[in-house]
Amino acid sequence: MKEKNQNFFFELQLEEDQSIKLAFWADARSRAAFEYFGDVISFDTTYNTNRYNLVCGSFVGVNHHGQSTLLGCSLMKNEEIESFKWLFQCWLRCMGGNAPKGFLTDQCASMKRALEACMPTTVHRWCIWHIMKKIPSKLNGYKRHADIEQEMRQVVWNSHSKDSFDRNWNDFLLNFGLADNKWLSDLYEDCHIWVPIYLDHHFWAGMRSTQRSESMHSFFNKYITRNSSLIQFVKQYDNCLGSREQAERESDAADFHTVIPCATKSSIEAQFQDAYTHAKFREVQAQFRGKTNCITRLKNSALGYSVYEVGEQVSSSIFNKFVVTYDSVAAEVKCQCLLFESRGILCRHALSVLSFEQVSQLSPRYILERWSKKVKRRHTHIKSSHDEPLMEPRSKRFDQLVFRSQNICEFASESKELTAILHRAYDNVMAEMEALKAKRKGTSSLSHEDANLESVNELQSPPRIRTRGRPKNRLGSKLEKQIANATKKKKTKVLSEVKVMFFKFVAIEFIFLVNRLANV
Repeated sequence: MKEKNQNFFFELQLEEDQSIKLAFWADARSRAAFEYFGDVISFDTTYNTNRYNLVCGSFVGVNHHGQSTLLGCSLMKNEEIESFKWLFQCWLRCMGGNAPKGFLTDQCASMKRALEACMPTTVHRWCIWHIMKKIPSKLNGYKRHADIEQEMRQVVWNSHSKDSFDRNWNDFLLNFGLADNKWLSDLYEDCHIWVPIYLDHHFWAGMRSTQRSESMHSFFNKYITRNSSLIQFVKQYDNCLGSREQAERESDAADFHTVIPCATKSSIEAQFQDAYTHAKFREVQAQFRGKTNCITRLKNSALGYSVYEVGEQVSSSIFNKFVVTYDSVAAEVKCQCLLFESRGILCRHALSVLSFEQVSQLSPRYILERWSKKVKRRHTHIKSSHDEPLMEPRSKRFDQLVFRSQNICEFASESKELTAILHRAYDNVMAEMEALKAKRKGTSSLSHEDANLESVNELQSPPRIRTRGRPKNRLGSKLEKQIANATKKKKTKVLSEVKVMFFKFVAIEFIFLVNRLANV
């Protein structure tokens, strides 16, 4: 069964007994946000609704502030291949048919097969955190299991090319006598789906694990209890969406009204300061600070193409070395660590080379629109199903003013002359409004529309009074007691029948709620 309109999209698959097998939904704002933040998705099904034993799966992306953003949710009775295929097809159709570039999951074979069928062009990545977490339990039978774990982590994280990973992995197996270990052999066969050097050539918005999905599930716990019904689950999911959207709006406002000062005199840092959101600019500043631990050495240069070796001191006795290339003709810099390719942030090694080359203006290709605070994103103007019922008259007027002001400001910012005209108009309008406000200041009465929450909160509850009529402890007659006992038995019987029939009709109630939310 399907319901679709401007505000809501819902898919539901029922079993023969009318119980829910699979359900998927996403609101209109999530679908619009996918346009900007749907390039990389984390999907996880470790959250359980408990009461009905349905597994909750969430599609989580990363917004321009680096915050997690919900792009759909599902309830599943099983985790079979066909179930995941149905779910992914529903989600893709909801998001306009555009598959993400990257998709993170745990080591679920059913998900892997379903993704290969539904999103053949999408790069699938396994959560590396889950894999590394299994090392102690998988290898603790060996005598030197602590050394094995340390060496394996070193091979996985510090191999800076595919060839070096292959060599280091084979040496690791030989040194510890692990050539016959099936778990390690299977991992090596799938190294292209979890080892960083095989995947970091692609953009992942900083994600290497499904931790964001799991964190989102922890966030659900603020709204959903162990005894929540399916109807309550949908309502609270909507509240969860509202909370995430509010966090994004607050960050947008902070970016617009405040400025983070540059930590250096670098004109390149100033470029990022002007373009990036505060959260991403702080990440850039961390890389600028990291330059102090780097030593840059030119290895060779010809026809404007230079190869550098950047040594980074990570401890008192350990130096990591990275190869960085710089093409002065194409204004292109590339580092072996692949931080820019995977996270969209220039690394300290590349910044050290640019400083060595005395580059004062960075190529626009390294300032991603993905992290920009200046892009007007369509989803911020779409009302969610939980917005409209809560809108006070003052809030509605505020939204209307913001919408009109944005168009005016966009037009006026095209030139200094137009901006000056708008400033004068603002001054005149502000003076007129202040005069009107001062004139009305002596008036004590407020209309219903002008009342705000602060006024309401100041009101006191009326004092309790003793009500008239029969007191609670009044002794009833014999006839009254017989009637009460009969009513009680009848009520108990009805409640028992309702309890038995509840799950059978929960899908119908679920659909009714979705329709109601959609039409708000």
